Amino acid sequence: MNAPLSVFVTGTDTEIGKTLVSAALLRGFTREGLRAAAMKPIAAGAFERNGVWHNEDADQLDAAASVLLPAAIRTPFLLREPAAPHIAAALENVSLDIAHIVDCHAKALTLADVVVVEGVGGFRVPLTDAHDTADLALALNLPLVLVVGMRLGCISHALLTAEAIAARGLQLAGWVANRVDPAMNFADENIATIRDWLDRHYDAPLLGVVPHQNPTSPDDAANHLDVAALLHVLREARH
Repeated sequence: MNAPLSVFVTGTDTEIGKTLVSAALLRGFTREGLRAAAMKPIAAGAFERNGVWHNEDADQLDAAASVLLPAAIRTPFLLREPAAPHIAAALENVSLDIAHIVDCHAKALTLADVVVVEGVGGFRVPLTDAHDTADLALALNLPLVLVVGMRLGCISHALLTAEAIAARGLQLAGWVANRVDPAMNFADENIATIRDWLDRHYDAPLLGVVPHQNPTSPDDAANHLDVAALLHVLREARH
């Protein structure tokens, strides 16, 4: 039996489509015949329904997954305040323990063929006074998929994030262009520039271009992603 696969989804910023792309990957992996589960290790912004605390992003991931993880494993740290994680955690006197997330991820791998881990905010969002999401990705030691929100300034954001990923010794498995701004000028030219730079400098292929969606549809977004190419990279990284 093959060892389970896992990938860490990060982004150039917040509100650029990490959850949509993560959900699309879950749908794509399921189409490939894999049992796909999701983790949103740290979620800031929760609401109560029927006595249970929920997070909108985590719920969207659950809806797209073919294997549901126990909530305590899927989201080890569910914070109520919709703020930067270290701020929200401080308000609740919670310590965002990376080791605990690593343990939960290990348990998740025993329950699925592939686990999609969605980060929080951008790649360098602080979690504590000493650690950030880059440290979490490093502790999990997973290949990364970078979601680039296509809007003004995205080229620099994409290249800076790719540089930060490489500086941690992590593998950028590929990137996704998400058309968050339908009115963006020269979007295709921006995509071409990022594609050229990330391919030449980081050997990171463009996995797909997700068109602007309102409302969003993970199933439709999955149609625009080369999931087979990503699976090939993940399987190679496993060896």
